[in-house]
Amino acid sequence: MDIWETNKLVLFLAFFIPGFVSLKAYGLLFPYSRRDAANQLLDAIAYSSINYAILIAPIYFFNKNQKLFLEWVAYAFYFFVFLIAPVLWVILLKAIRNAAFVQIHFPHPIDMPWDYVFQKRVPYWIIATLKDGSKVAGKYAENSFVSNFPSKEQIYLEETWVLNKSGGFERARNNSSGTIIVTSEIAHLELFKYNQE
Repeated sequence: MDIWETNKLVLFLAFFIPGFVSLKAYGLLFPYSRRDAANQLLDAIAYSSINYAILIAPIYFFNKNQKLFLEWVAYAFYFFVFLIAPVLWVILLKAIRNAAFVQIHFPHPIDMPWDYVFQKRVPYWIIATLKDGSKVAGKYAENSFVSNFPSKEQIYLEETWVLNKSGGFERARNNSSGTIIVTSEIAHLELFKYNQE
C-alpha cells in the first residue's frame, strides 16, 4: 500500500486541508493550548468531515451537473469548499458561542479573564501591584501589547507613569518608553477608564 499513489494522496489532502484550515482559524479566534501532531491530524480529518457533511447537498449537485458550469466556476467552487467554508464555520461558531443566550447554558469560549479583557483592545490606565507591594502604573493604549493564551501573560505599557500621594496618575515618567510586566510578579492589576485628562 503506497500512500504516495495519486488517488490516495488526493483523498488524504481532501480530508486534511479543510480541517487544517478550520483548526488554524479556530486557533486565531479561540486561543487554545497546542496539541500534539497526531491529535491535530485526527481533529483536521474530523473538521473536514463536518465541512463536507454541511456542504453535501451543493457538492452533490455540483458534481452531478459539472458539465453545465465553466471551468473557472469549478475552481471557484472547490476553492470555497476547501478554504473559505472552513473559516466561515469557525466565524459562525464564534458568533453563536458569544451570543448571550448560549452563554447562559454553556461555558464562555474564552478561558482566561486576561484574554477576555485585553482582546477588546480598549485603552486603560493601569496600576499593577507587584508581589513585593510596589506599584507600577502606566498607559495601556494603541501602542501597548499583551500576550494571550497559551503564552504566559505579559503586558507592555507604552508609557510608565508616576503616581501621586493619593494614588492617582500624576505624569508620565521622563523619557519613558514604557514598561514590560510579567504576571509572575503581579499580585493584581487595576484597570481605570482611559481618558486624556
